[in-house]
Amino acid sequence: MAETDYYKTLGVDKNASENNIKKAYRKLAMKYHPDRTQGNKSAEEMFKKISEAYAVLSDKEKRQQYDTFGASGFRQRYTQEDIFKGFNFGDIFREFGLGDGHFANVFMGGAGRGRKFSFGFGGDPFGAYTSAQRAPVRGSDLVYELPLTLKEVLAGASKTIALEQGGQHQKISVNVPKGMVTGKKLRLAGKGQPGALGGPPGDLYIQAKVLDHPVFSRVDHDLYIDREIRLSDALLGTKIQIPTLDGKDLNLKIPAGTQHHTKLRLKGFGLPKMKKGHRGDLYARILVKVPKRLNKKQKAVVEELAEAGL
Repeated sequence: MAETDYYKTLGVDKNASENNIKKAYRKLAMKYHPDRTQGNKSAEEMFKKISEAYAVLSDKEKRQQYDTFGASGFRQRYTQEDIFKGFNFGDIFREFGLGDGHFANVFMGGAGRGRKFSFGFGGDPFGAYTSAQRAPVRGSDLVYELPLTLKEVLAGASKTIALEQGGQHQKISVNVPKGMVTGKKLRLAGKGQPGALGGPPGDLYIQAKVLDHPVFSRVDHDLYIDREIRLSDALLGTKIQIPTLDGKDLNLKIPAGTQHHTKLRLKGFGLPKMKKGHRGDLYARILVKVPKRLNKKQKAVVEELAEAGL
């Protein structure tokens, strides 16, 4: 799901002044305000989106948090209620010459027959109904990007993460299974944002991000390591040692005539695959080292090889 871009919603750039943000919102509010769109549901949805964007970008602290942490990080720190808390849309609409009564219906979904609500623009637009009149709302899901080393992917790990949920700091223990490479997710049910009005909490998704390693590179569950050999070893063949991620040293035979950038496979020495039990492979990329300068003896030997047709 694409993240919400509040600047794009209002049609302003990230360096826009407070005045320009207000002008942009006024223009869009005049266009999409429910009093002017007469029950147009898509216009009402757009009106909610621009109002949320303005509530964030017109508040210095919220805007700074949004710019610093991005949309997903901002949502981990602010609930929907937090976004509108203390924001006075009534004054803004009256300044624009717009009504404010229908605004409550848009955000609350309409009062309905026999229902009563009181809507205070100095507070929370989600506080219009009493608890008995509003249905429980499930909390939002959260995504937490967890950095992992290659060794943690190989062996699994126990990690502790810190989250801010509903204005409270919380530490959560996470058991990371073997083979959890970049993009893989763990679902922790009920560990997302708390629900409203007794609704269930959302879920927390732990998404892996594998960190770079100084020796090994990775493609999916396969590992790669570069090893240089001399030109003579490439021509005549040799044996070299290859380290593995789990601390072993393997003997690898380099066949005579091995070409530069040849990949030799060491089966089963890559990363484990989640839920499958077997591992990827380790590939040694052979780099043939060609000297930039030759001494006299080396030059004479190469000249002899050239005369011999090599």
